[in-house]
Amino acid sequence: MSGDGEKTAPPHSPGFLVEVDDATLRRERAKARELRASPWWKRKRAAGICHWCGREVGAAALTMDHVVPLVRGGRSTKGNLVPACKPCNDEKKYRLPTEWAPPAR
Repeated sequence: MSGDGEKTAPPHSPGFLVEVDDATLRRERAKARELRASPWWKRKRAAGICHWCGREVGAAALTMDHVVPLVRGGRSTKGNLVPACKPCNDEKKYRLPTEWAPPAR
């Protein structure tokens, strides 16, 4: 992940891989930052419930998670972003939902 034009893929990633260049990653992360400041995101996380495990952790404890991670070809769009507690987001990392099982509800 050093210079423009270099391709990035998660280490040891299962399933399909999509080569994503650094410029695209930067652009998508910037879009995510914009959405994080939007009223849409504030409403999305207001309930304080993690999308993955269903636990109520409070809005302030929720992070923004890409259902299809950026390094797997996902985008920072409203349809690909969900509120997740930090433990679920950290555990899921670069995996697709079909490659990861959240804790039982």
